[in-house]
Amino acid sequence: MKDRSHIPSSEVTPEETFRNRRFFMKSAIWAGSTLATAGLYRTFSPRPEVKNTGAAIATVAEPTVQTRLGADEKVNSFTDIAGYNNYYEFSTDKSEVAAKAKDFVTHPWSVQVGGLVQKPRTFDLTDLLKFESVERTYRFRCVEGWSMVIPWVGFPLSKLLNQVEPLSAATHVAFETYYDIKQMPDSRYAGIDLPYVEGLRLDEAMHPLTLLATGLYGKTLPNQNGAPVRLVVPWKYGFKSIKSVVKITLMDREPPTTWSLANPGEYGFYSNVNPKVDHPRWSQAHERRIGEMGSRPTLMFNGYAEQVANLYKGMDLSVDF
Repeated sequence: MKDRSHIPSSEVTPEETFRNRRFFMKSAIWAGSTLATAGLYRTFSPRPEVKNTGAAIATVAEPTVQTRLGADEKVNSFTDIAGYNNYYEFSTDKSEVAAKAKDFVTHPWSVQVGGLVQKPRTFDLTDLLKFESVERTYRFRCVEGWSMVIPWVGFPLSKLLNQVEPLSAATHVAFETYYDIKQMPDSRYAGIDLPYVEGLRLDEAMHPLTLLATGLYGKTLPNQNGAPVRLVVPWKYGFKSIKSVVKITLMDREPPTTWSLANPGEYGFYSNVNPKVDHPRWSQAHERRIGEMGSRPTLMFNGYAEQVANLYKGMDLSVDF
């Protein structure tokens, strides 16, 4: 396995190369089979072109954090990442989110951090951008069965939490996203209660892999990807990585989470990527990597078992979905 612990955005595959490759693959599929379905066509059809117009973010090298990718894994194009999004506040159609979020106002912005902490504080966007940024290329796995590889820019969540000094009674961290029906008129069709809420155990939140992302591909985060700041927890299904965070609360109990409130029979609190435990509607044994033909086996903890398996020692992971 090739060590790709630090992959600067300057070294990832250019967007144009990925777009041409996807077009070739799509043509080959249709030419070689008369059994292709409409669903398969949608899987490999080109994403709406999205340009990266954000400001560049200065980052530092981080050789101590290992985020290895396999030799057969490549970073997705910016168009893939910014053109295929789950963000129900704007649309339940992944291909429409970017257009509907383009005028989303993300400045001024603040994140309120409180609860069981010694020094509650509100961080504005300038404060957040003062944290030393790093580039981390992570796998991203959706519970629906698709995945990407994304070059995030951000900083470890632990650095922010350390500034507010969690109390000894704190065991969990709750997150809340921004919600404004005037900016998100289609949210009335989301089918879930809003604002969106999520949570982690404190040890998960403090883990070195857990990021607050402020950008991708070396530039500021697009609106549709959770601007201006979002959570990224690479060993969990994507819905745990809450977007457009405005509130972080440390608690002494497990906080409520949007999808487990909406459907507790299908969504649990932990939601770690586990190929041996299927969601009632989607097998988790394999995944469809956006931009590739066919599927690939899903890795336990999304490939980060070496770093995070110790967090769940003694737990029955077939129960704690």
